[in-house]
Amino acid sequence: MEESKQSYYLNIQSHEIFSEPDGVEWDFKIEATSSQLAVLERLFDQTDETDWESYFRAHIPYLEYHHQPQNKEYDRRLYLIYSFLYYLGDEKTRQHVADMGIINGDLAKLKH
Repeated sequence: MEESKQSYYLNIQSHEIFSEPDGVEWDFKIEATSSQLAVLERLFDQTDETDWESYFRAHIPYLEYHHQPQNKEYDRRLYLIYSFLYYLGDEKTRQHVADMGIINGDLAKLKH
């Protein structure tokens, strides 16, 4: 049996997910199943963990950003999050993510 989708509203900066848009700050609207939402929540959690690791490494002056595997992992997770948002998002969300230039044309073709 296929799971039903619900509308969710996301605040990217705080990694918060809301089921109602009223009274909260949100950036993107998506339609997702509970399983899809769980994946997105886990990606947010993993990004937060990597973000803290990067924060501590940033205080070591001789370590460059592009040579740190944690930074590449953080960048990969952000790409996955925005790809997921594009896939699950409403038209306004897809357009915003596409305008950001984060995703490539192949991903954009999946939704249409």
